[in-house]
Amino acid sequence: MGALPLQGLRVLDLSRLLPGPYASLVLADLGADVVKLEDPAGGDYLRWMPPMAGEQSGWFHALNRNKRSLALDLRRPEGPAVLLRLARRFDVVVESFRPGVMDRLGVGYQALSRENLRIVLCSISGYGQDGPYRDRAGHDIDYVALAGVLGVNGPAERPVPLGVQVADVAGGSWPAVAGILAALLGRAATGRGAHVDIAMAEGALAMLALQQGAANARGTPLRRGGEQLNGGSACYAVYRAKGGGFVALGALEPRFFRTFCEAVGRPELAERQFDGDGPRAEIEAIFASRTRAEWGEFASRHEACVMPVLEGDEPRGDPQMVHRRSFVEVETPWEGRAMPGLASPVRLRGLEAPLRPAPRLGADTDEVLSESGFDASEVAALRGAGALG
Repeated sequence: MGALPLQGLRVLDLSRLLPGPYASLVLADLGADVVKLEDPAGGDYLRWMPPMAGEQSGWFHALNRNKRSLALDLRRPEGPAVLLRLARRFDVVVESFRPGVMDRLGVGYQALSRENLRIVLCSISGYGQDGPYRDRAGHDIDYVALAGVLGVNGPAERPVPLGVQVADVAGGSWPAVAGILAALLGRAATGRGAHVDIAMAEGALAMLALQQGAANARGTPLRRGGEQLNGGSACYAVYRAKGGGFVALGALEPRFFRTFCEAVGRPELAERQFDGDGPRAEIEAIFASRTRAEWGEFASRHEACVMPVLEGDEPRGDPQMVHRRSFVEVETPWEGRAMPGLASPVRLRGLEAPLRPAPRLGADTDEVLSESGFDASEVAALRGAGALG
């Protein structure tokens, strides 16, 4: 087994909650040495958000395996100076403060770059580092609201909150990973780092690229419940099965829809695929005639883009997920148990991601400082001053 592709890359993660920590988790799973810099007075807020998995939150464990923890109070006079010194030995810094906070602390991109010309700073914020909304507070639902993603989700009568954090992860974490890797690639050519500016609202907006293309072509705005992919087409919809449960039909291409119609004994319906919203009433009756399990068997026999809607813990037992080892368990001695998690979706054939437990708050402080050139007396002085908790 060869070395992981990001082995040797050093990442200092100042972020909290979901977007930044998930981005640094992906980097850690790919071999980067990720050090989580946390406030000694509590650390990442996710450590204490119920439900607890023992000493710490299950949410925290889900996002912070394969990382080390450095406890440093950036509000103490000594804190920013320590961070600038650390930056000399790191390749990437990730932060998710509101725009301007890093500069006010004296550790913004210009200050970091003076210490290390090659440093890459990735800033993840709701609305970006500039613009009239840059200082606004927000959460995922606010970012998808601005982007128009929330506006196309749900029935025509009203928008419905999405069940997962689209702006945080798809609009924040993944653009951050892409931006960091792009900046590192550019650094290899120029010798200079970069400041990566990720706005989660823009990341959510990017998810509408296909839909906006269609709307622009026809000259009318996007419609909630009326687009081909949000409930306006019978060939791409969710149907109730006999006895309960739901089944997804995604037969957009005519050949898939024709296969479905022929397989259920209604070939004549194929001609009505794009007739308004299609033969919806007939398809509802077809799905209501079989159980969800029977539709699962149907999906294994026919290439018609049909899949039972799994709920709760059901994905964990699905044969495909089991085969791909999509769910992992990380032995965590300080919790006295193995902590469940999700494998990184970035797979390099022949290479295995590490599975080291999430760290206790500040567990690696002395080690990380020593690696960055702080001697024992300096560490003791910082601890005595309260900078390390």
